[in-house]
Amino acid sequence: MSDFLAAAIQITSTSNVEANLAISEEQIELASRRGAELIGLPENFAFIGDDKKRLEIASSLSEKCSKFLVTMARRYQIVLLGGGFPVPADDGQRTLNRAELVGRDGQLLGRYDKIHLFDVDLPDGNKYRESETIIPGQKLPPVINIPGLGKIGVSICYDVRFPELYRHLVSEGAELLMIPAAFTAFTGKDHWQILLQSRAIENTAYVVAPAQTGEHYRRRQSHGHAMIIDPWGTVLADAGVQEGAAIAPVDSSRVESIRNQMPCLKHRKKEFF
Repeated sequence: MSDFLAAAIQITSTSNVEANLAISEEQIELASRRGAELIGLPENFAFIGDDKKRLEIASSLSEKCSKFLVTMARRYQIVLLGGGFPVPADDGQRTLNRAELVGRDGQLLGRYDKIHLFDVDLPDGNKYRESETIIPGQKLPPVINIPGLGKIGVSICYDVRFPELYRHLVSEGAELLMIPAAFTAFTGKDHWQILLQSRAIENTAYVVAPAQTGEHYRRRQSHGHAMIIDPWGTVLADAGVQEGAAIAPVDSSRVESIRNQMPCLKHRKKEFF
């Protein structure tokens, strides 16, 4: 891994796919002009809306999202993560929630289908049942070694509450963890930053967390605060609640230095866990 700038994009997606992709490109272009080489889009970057409509357009939308990521990566010469978009499942009734990481030449470097689904009743009255319309992935997320950028582990949103997943990624060599999300406003205000910092600290790894923000439709509202956090747990950049990006340098020596100073990974009692 060498020194580079990373960007965690923050947008407010709606049911208007073309508008969502347009604002995504706008933020990608702005981040790339500032020198970002690794850029992440949030979960559901292309569509947030009625579940029935999402299922109806899933086939065409998945193709459009993949082509969009390839085009953007090539056009701006960046490594780009599409943090989650619907892909039709084999049962014809639900979708997968897929993230794809694309290289500068448009090559697909890796993909991940979200395995932890958000089935929660929140105290604010909102109910979420992702499992009703989404099938969980059947494979652990990948760690992708990218020359110049290091070893990147991919995950999606609700995954952040499951530390064992990130321990797996670090055991596979991850130095930077990407956590694109559409975190709810209600849970985000109390948990989002704490969870991200915890994943960074316990794994002595960078965290790049793109995010949705603001009101999408009806009562669906996201927390925002896309962040980049270093392996010590220091928040290097926070996008606040407006559309934009958190942009910060990733220091190649920082991971090694902190892992030497705080060698928790070496002290793990693997015989017990």
